[in-house]
Amino acid sequence: MSASETIDAQARTRRSGFGYGLAAYSFWGVLPIYFKQLPNVPPVDIVAHRVLWSLPLLLFLLAVTGGFAGLVSAVRQPKLIGLLALTALLIAINWLLYIYAIANGHILAGSLGYYLNPLANVLLGRFVLKERLSRLQWVAVALAGAGIAALAVGALDQLWISLGLCISFSSYGLLRKMAPVDSPTGLTIETAMLVPAAILWLAFELFSGQPALGTSTHDTSLLIASGLVTATPLLLFTAAARRLPYSTLGMLQFLAPTLQFLLAVAVYGEAFTTAHAIAFGAIWTALALYVWALVRQPPQGTDAAG
Repeated sequence: MSASETIDAQARTRRSGFGYGLAAYSFWGVLPIYFKQLPNVPPVDIVAHRVLWSLPLLLFLLAVTGGFAGLVSAVRQPKLIGLLALTALLIAINWLLYIYAIANGHILAGSLGYYLNPLANVLLGRFVLKERLSRLQWVAVALAGAGIAALAVGALDQLWISLGLCISFSSYGLLRKMAPVDSPTGLTIETAMLVPAAILWLAFELFSGQPALGTSTHDTSLLIASGLVTATPLLLFTAAARRLPYSTLGMLQFLAPTLQFLLAVAVYGEAFTTAHAIAFGAIWTALALYVWALVRQPPQGTDAAG
C-alpha cells in the first residue's frame, strides 16, 4: 500500500470513528427520554432490569468479537475480580442515581454531574496517579469549585445528585483505568456480579405482590429492552475508541451532558435558576480551559476508554 493510500485509510478510519463516537454520546445524551417513559417503575427496579437484560447482550458482544478468551483469563485473576467487584458497586450506584434523577425531574442536576466528571478526573490524576497539572488545568478546577459553591448556596437540594454522579463515575473511571481489562470484558464481569442482586430484588418484589415487570405490557417491553439500550452505546463507544485518539474521544464526551441539559430545560421544563446559571457558567468556562489545555498537549495516540 502506498503512502497516500495509507493516509487515506487512516482518514477513513478516523472519520468512521468520529461517527461512532458522535452516535454513542448522542445516544447517551437523549437516554432520559427512554427512562421518562417508565414513570410508574421505581428506579431500583429499572436498574435491576437494566443489569439483568444487559448480560445476555454483553455475552453476545464477546462472542462475536472473540472476547471469551479475555473473559476466561480475567476471571482467573483474583485481584482483578476484587477490583471489578468494587467497580461493579460504583457503576450500580451511578446508574441508580442517574435513574433517580430522571424519575424525579432532576435531569439538570444529572447533566451538571457529568460536566464535572472530566474535571474530577483531572484532580484524581493529580492526587492519585501523581500526574502533573498545567496552570490552565488548575484554573479550570478552581472555576469548577466556584460553580459548585454557587450551587450549594442556591440549589443545595440537588447538589448531592450532581456530586454523587460525578464522584461515583470518576472513581469508577479511575479504577477501570487501573484494571488490566478491556471495556466490554470488564463491563460483562461487572454486570454478571450484579445479576444475582438484581434477580433477588425482582424476586422479592414479585413475592411481595409488587409489579416487578411494570404495570403494563408497555412497561415490560421497555424494561426488557433496557439491556439493548445499555449495550448499543457501549458497542458504538468501543468502535470509536479503537479508531480515534483519546483526546478527540474526550472532547466528544461533552455532547451527552449538553443534550441532557437541553432536554431538561427545553423539553421537560426544569427550573433554570440564578444559581444554575452561575454554576453552569463557571463549569462551561472551566471546561473550555480544560479543552484548551488538552489541545495544547502533544498527541498521545489512540487508546480505549473504560
